[in-house]
Amino acid sequence: MKIKESAEDYLECILILGKSSERVRSIDIVRKMKLSKPSVSVAMKKLRENGYINMDSEGRISLTEDGRAIAEKIYERHVFISSWLEDLGVDSEIALRDACRIEHVLSDETFDAIKEKYGGKNCRNCTGC
Repeated sequence: MKIKESAEDYLECILILGKSSERVRSIDIVRKMKLSKPSVSVAMKKLRENGYINMDSEGRISLTEDGRAIAEKIYERHVFISSWLEDLGVDSEIALRDACRIEHVLSDETFDAIKEKYGGKNCRNCTGC
């Protein structure tokens, strides 16, 4: 299922926050993504309604199986592409910013081909290779 780029970003953010903390709350997402509380609240409601996240009575957010699959896919792309761009000589800040955009538009076929061709040489930190 294809979801919006912004939803992928939220799921990726939840995954990343969950790696460093047991509890992920909306306020953590607000701070990490530098967005307004109302925007994040609306997004969390939509993600919950579409079955990508769960939220307990204390406001803790966790990824469902479907949400985790999407988040891990986007995170793998982000890490791989940013590392690959840096290895090509792109400034790290620019590489991160470009990877944030590229990760959403590449087809699975194109990403797999890039990973196959360059993964062994350029993939630092990418657990998916």
